[in-house]
Amino acid sequence: MSFVQKAAITRKGWTGTMEVEELDPEKNALSPTPRLVSKKHDGSACRLIFAATCAFLGPFSFGYSIGYSSPALPELEKLGILTRSQSGWFGSLLTVGALIGGPFGGLLMEKFGRRTAMKFTSIPFFFGWLCIAFWSGTQGLFFGRFLCGFASGLVTVSVPVYIAETSTTSLRGTLGAGIQLSITIGILASYSAGMYFQWSDMAIIGMIPACLAFVTLYFVPETPRWLLLNGKKLEAVASLRQLRYEHADCEDECRDIEEGLDLKEQFTWSEFKKPELSRPLMISVFIMIFQQFSGINAIMFYTVTIFKNAGLGISELATVLVGAVQVGGTFVSCLLMDRMGRRRLLIIAGLSMSLSLLVMGWCYHKLDTGSSPADVGMISVICVVVYILGFSLGWGPIPMLIMSEIFPSRARGAASSIAVFTNWFCAFVVTKEFLFVQDVFGAATTFWMFAFFCACSVMFVWRKVPETKGKSLEDIELFFLGKSTLIV
Repeated sequence: MSFVQKAAITRKGWTGTMEVEELDPEKNALSPTPRLVSKKHDGSACRLIFAATCAFLGPFSFGYSIGYSSPALPELEKLGILTRSQSGWFGSLLTVGALIGGPFGGLLMEKFGRRTAMKFTSIPFFFGWLCIAFWSGTQGLFFGRFLCGFASGLVTVSVPVYIAETSTTSLRGTLGAGIQLSITIGILASYSAGMYFQWSDMAIIGMIPACLAFVTLYFVPETPRWLLLNGKKLEAVASLRQLRYEHADCEDECRDIEEGLDLKEQFTWSEFKKPELSRPLMISVFIMIFQQFSGINAIMFYTVTIFKNAGLGISELATVLVGAVQVGGTFVSCLLMDRMGRRRLLIIAGLSMSLSLLVMGWCYHKLDTGSSPADVGMISVICVVVYILGFSLGWGPIPMLIMSEIFPSRARGAASSIAVFTNWFCAFVVTKEFLFVQDVFGAATTFWMFAFFCACSVMFVWRKVPETKGKSLEDIELFFLGKSTLIV
């Protein structure tokens, strides 16, 4: 029978007591080594969820920006404000802005903190929508779109890191998936607003979440890990008290966090040559590449055509339905993330996406050989729904979550900016070259190529990606240092 007693400790400038569990010497006299007792707090998670909800306003604005072009561009072309070629530039400027915003966000996050970086995203979002709504002419539209893209790049770096560094181990997967859920809700909100409002009114609506984020983020704390990295121990404890429930052992948690941080060594870019940084960087970069080459942009591009071929009515209704499917799939992912784990969801999602793309390619092959759209219309619609559910379940939310988990604290900003830059660069390439590939190889072959990438992503996850479910950020860092075998 084991018993628990208090033990005095002094480490890294901390003093206090902690509970250790000792083995009964009568039953195991040869193994008297004390071990830490894992404390499970049953208190409310309301404070952490409030902080996460405030952070989610940034991804919501990001999603609203993504969805805006779908209802707004047809109206802008109809009014003669944009030409067809200018509409293409308007859509792609979001990715161009994000390519710059991602690396800038990494630098801002390391220098001034995660919360400050999130607050800063509200400024370009607000002025971007302001330019779109009130600056007449293409210059205002283009500049506003670029600013929204710049803010989107900031969001994809800062928010995942903030959520990972403030969450408890048991909630990190759920709240991490909540980022993608917020993006999909923003997309659905934009699609829905397009059914009732004009393009300029939609831009004014886009300013509202930016303002809310700027105000509410004053009421959430900085992450304790960033505070400890910058020598602010008292502020780190206060931050944890604000994030946890009233009777939580914040001092003990702070000590555990500090023990996992290397406060003596300053990060330099040459450290990416070390295996403990090169391995997680390789994993995150390849996951971002597979996410964009999974064909999500192609499916979204073809959605309206597919629904029309199936005789399912208005294009606006089709986009809203797709947005609703995304929200539903991502919500399910939030529920399963900390139960099934990241690896299993990625593998299941990749397989379902690959299969649906193979069938989609077969449908378009049948159309090329003379079949009528009605013959394969409903099959195509089912493939779209299965594909979007798969993407929303795994390859939508998990890449950003894994990115925020596997990098050590001192390199998290720089490494995340590289991964996000890769993601946005691939998005730009796929968006820009998709029509060219389609014209050269045909729609069927294009979908089969995306199916091949999805199959490759499954193999990569199976061979290279560790499971991070239920592991602390410090445990994950020890794994890449070769000092832990907890992750399988």
